[in-house]
Amino acid sequence: MKSLQLQNLITKNISLKGDNTEAKRLEIKEYFLKTYALFEELFKIFQRDDVFYEQPEKLRHPLIFYFGHTATFYINKLILAGVLDKRINPHFESIFAIGVDEMSWDDLNQSNYKWPLIDEVKEYREKTKQVILNLIDTLQFTLPITWQSPIWIVMMGIEHERIHLETSSVLHRQLDFKFIKPNPIFQDCTNFKDTPKNSFVDVSGGDIKLGKRKEDDFYGWDNEYGEANFQVDDFKASKYLTSNGEFLEFIKDGGYQNDTLWDDEGLRWRNYTKVTHPVFWIKKDEDYFLRTIQNVIPLPLNWAVEVNYLEALAFCKWKSLQENKIITLPSEAMWYKIYEVSNLNDKLFLENKVYANINLEHYCSPCSVDEFRHGDFYDVVGNVWQWTTTTIDGYLGFEVHPIYDDFSVPTFDRRHNIIKGGSFISTGNEVLKTSRYAFRRHFYQHAGFRYVEVSKEHKDDIEILKDEIVFRDSEFFSNTVNEILPYKKEAHKSCLNLGCDYGKSACLLSLNFENITGIDFTARNILSAQKNLELLKQTNIEFWQGDSCNLKPHFKGFDFILYTNNFEEIYNLNHLLKDIPNRLNSGGIVVFAFKHFTKTDELKSILEGKLHLVAINSKFSVWENK
Repeated sequence: MKSLQLQNLITKNISLKGDNTEAKRLEIKEYFLKTYALFEELFKIFQRDDVFYEQPEKLRHPLIFYFGHTATFYINKLILAGVLDKRINPHFESIFAIGVDEMSWDDLNQSNYKWPLIDEVKEYREKTKQVILNLIDTLQFTLPITWQSPIWIVMMGIEHERIHLETSSVLHRQLDFKFIKPNPIFQDCTNFKDTPKNSFVDVSGGDIKLGKRKEDDFYGWDNEYGEANFQVDDFKASKYLTSNGEFLEFIKDGGYQNDTLWDDEGLRWRNYTKVTHPVFWIKKDEDYFLRTIQNVIPLPLNWAVEVNYLEALAFCKWKSLQENKIITLPSEAMWYKIYEVSNLNDKLFLENKVYANINLEHYCSPCSVDEFRHGDFYDVVGNVWQWTTTTIDGYLGFEVHPIYDDFSVPTFDRRHNIIKGGSFISTGNEVLKTSRYAFRRHFYQHAGFRYVEVSKEHKDDIEILKDEIVFRDSEFFSNTVNEILPYKKEAHKSCLNLGCDYGKSACLLSLNFENITGIDFTARNILSAQKNLELLKQTNIEFWQGDSCNLKPHFKGFDFILYTNNFEEIYNLNHLLKDIPNRLNSGGIVVFAFKHFTKTDELKSILEGKLHLVAINSKFSVWENK
């Protein structure tokens, strides 16, 4: 049973529509405050403040990063949107900005960071809260709330923090248990019994339409909008999610040791990690225990198992051989079919007419797979997320939201699979049918799986959206680089290219410098730059996502800096120019080569007295650090 304190923090999704702006303002304020408080409650399970600096997953930052990240997200996005014009703490808003997924530009080198004291981060979070509350009180907006509304950015921050409530809880489960001090507001399920016998339920195929419209009631991320149509063949789906007891049969039959059950990616991961059971399981002698967010308990055989995609797929291969059938994971469209035949919809859930282990309304852990019935199935939503075979991409009509351009596109790489249905701790946007979250196949979430029996292997028909691997504006970059190279000195070895776009200028400069660092604000550009780098096989270049107006502190000590930003990205030219001496070595050269260069007078007024003007023309200006 959930505590009274937790009951007071539980919310339902906020409609973007209405006829009373002031009432909606109060609704958003309550949604924000409860989200902020619930996230902070999750970090009260640590024994001591130094636990914040632990790094339970080496592919992620220390825990303090995530505690600061959700607050800085509000400020960074509101600055970018022009809603705010003043930062709270530029240093925090730089070091806590980027690095939450296993992307090539996620800087996980801990030597590049000196993390602040936890009390300083708590103080920062409090200041951020007051800024957001003031904005909610004063922002002018109309209903319905749309992408263009300034209050949309506040909603974006709220839903973003709700995502991190869940992903942070996964990291907390991977902490050494000695660091945990249970928070009484979060209660585990206590229903322990034998493994329920799973069976198949027939599902009739047919047409299925995926996607949502901009006019829909609730906040959505960019990848949810658009349209995709599928013809799904008849199939059978397991009545229950796969339980710990059912998965234990796979383990006892040597499933982790049998190479034939694992695909190539699965084998590489299994051999590298030496894994022999799911990550949240603990083996002591011959007995298994389960690590929940804040407890260690004997393995509940009736609870839903939590595994990554690779383990789920290996189980399906084993199950296929056991039953001489084609058993696999469902596609995204098949999950929609199961949802449809179960007569579910978001409205029923929001009106408390659907019971599910979701939104923290029952437990802060998985539960028995036969507790929450939805038609002929159980746990169509809730308990644990469900892996699908669908790799995420954009529907027809997909558009990137300009204020969060790197939410979806970096995952359109065929390496991130969609999970559906939500988990016990999914809240906000995550509980909606249309939500689309995807993770790398070796990552762990509170995710398990339902398996399906098909007559033939299914394959999704969505064509991945991708940038062509080409250099944009090649002539401009080529001509500009050729003209500025005479200003390179023999002692110049390291070069920083800000606004590197698809990497053309960085690649040209790499012929004249020992080391090149390219930074661009747009994740899509960095993604394409990385592909270009792989194509050209150049080894002296690295690309990172970053904000030219608020760079991380370790980007310094360069002999040569080239700015090729789109000028629209330079929202604070004054700060950018004053920051240059912090990045440039003595005797170093900085070149401004903005397209449509028109800021000569502004450059001179800020830089004169700090740097020496060497040359200036209609295409670029060259300054030297004396």
